Amino acid sequence: MDLSIIIVNYETYDLTKQTIESVIKHKQPFEYDIFLVDNASKDRSIERLQEYFQKESESGLIKFILNNENKGFAYANNVALNKTTSKYVLLLNSDTMVKGNCLKDSVNYMDTHEDVGALGCKVVLPNGKLDKACRRSFPKFSVSFYKMTGLSRLFPKSKRFGRYNLTYLSEDETYEVDCIVGAFMLVRSKTIQEVGLLDEIFFMYGEDIDWCYRIKAANWKIIYYSDAKIIHYKGASTSKKQNKKLTYEFYRAMYIFYNKHYKEGYPWITTIVTYMGIWGMYGLKMFKNYIIR
Repeated sequence: MDLSIIIVNYETYDLTKQTIESVIKHKQPFEYDIFLVDNASKDRSIERLQEYFQKESESGLIKFILNNENKGFAYANNVALNKTTSKYVLLLNSDTMVKGNCLKDSVNYMDTHEDVGALGCKVVLPNGKLDKACRRSFPKFSVSFYKMTGLSRLFPKSKRFGRYNLTYLSEDETYEVDCIVGAFMLVRSKTIQEVGLLDEIFFMYGEDIDWCYRIKAANWKIIYYSDAKIIHYKGASTSKKQNKKLTYEFYRAMYIFYNKHYKEGYPWITTIVTYMGIWGMYGLKMFKNYIIR
């Protein structure tokens, strides 16, 4: 098998069906399969998906994995990753739509650039604007500071202040980056064997940045590939499930990533400021949600 596509479903029948259909409607010049992992959905979405894609399941194109417990996005992907034997693996969100020759062109790029460990495509929102998360720098203290203080928004074309989302670079060019987004991550299996699976300490956010950090640390390149495109219905898969836990996990991921990769390299005062920034933002977010309710 050349490519294994991993999609995690959690009570998103319509979105997941749309994502799978956007993949299988295009004939590919390579062998691929789809691992559909259900994270203990309680709305019968996985049963409905099994019924709808019964023929594809019987042919072996789609393999269903039903988890008994929701242990997070990283865990769900790892369950499938442990079962894949393909040359490449694609993490694909259940709230995306693959466009045109996205998969063919992305796999071809990896085939012809053997030093690339992971590739992300151009991710656009339904309104046609770029999902800025699809190309990022690592959240070092200075990069995060410019983001938190609004300097990155005030000076998006500045190479110094615009590093968080690389807004000073063209979205229509291909280049090496630090991070790509987990909504579309094409990763070489050889790279995964070297750096390991996703870190399951991350429940839903941050696992993609952490994986990219380890991939770069192992001297593999990470590429933003603008010639391939998907649509990302960002937030649609969690819009009905936004709660205190997800908000907490979002900021917890920042805390975990800093402690894992940066804490030892910064003075204690920087760590204190970082903690205050992370949990201060969390507090403001919770207060805002309370006021809205």
